[in-house]
Amino acid sequence: MKKAKKRPSKNLTRFLFILYLIVLTWVILFKMELDFSLLKNMNDRSINLIPFAESVTINGKADISEILLNVIVFIPFGIYISMLHKPWNFIQKIIPIFCVSLLYEVLQYAFAIGGSDITDLIGNTLGGIIGMILFFILIRMFGKDIIWTINLVASIGTTVVILFLGLLVYANM
Repeated sequence: MKKAKKRPSKNLTRFLFILYLIVLTWVILFKMELDFSLLKNMNDRSINLIPFAESVTINGKADISEILLNVIVFIPFGIYISMLHKPWNFIQKIIPIFCVSLLYEVLQYAFAIGGSDITDLIGNTLGGIIGMILFFILIRMFGKDIIWTINLVASIGTTVVILFLGLLVYANM
């Protein structure tokens, strides 16, 4: 009986994770564009290998908002990895977070659709780690029953984000 209960929950988590990755890719790589032909005109190919340098400085002042957004957008990644791969140790969970973030940065450079930045890589990975820690705390506080609640909140959150992004696209047409 427990297996039947666990299976749908894990399948829902997988589905939500895939949706999250699709939306994340659309936001990071495709800059929320529906007309992908516009991306070829971007021609933004740059690399910043100095953490927290030029990329976070605007008019001589530090712009923390971009770093915070990078952190926040990867928190769900850490939660999903922790939910889907509970037996993995800390390092095994960080590796896919880091690799996906690195992949986004490499693809942005390769296709000249955004600047590749070590600060983004650090922020994204930190966000994933925060998500892992958050999941660990929730499991310790509420036990395994929290997974159903996380899936419910993630389902509602995913729906809201997709509707919001759809509204943004519609408003900018």
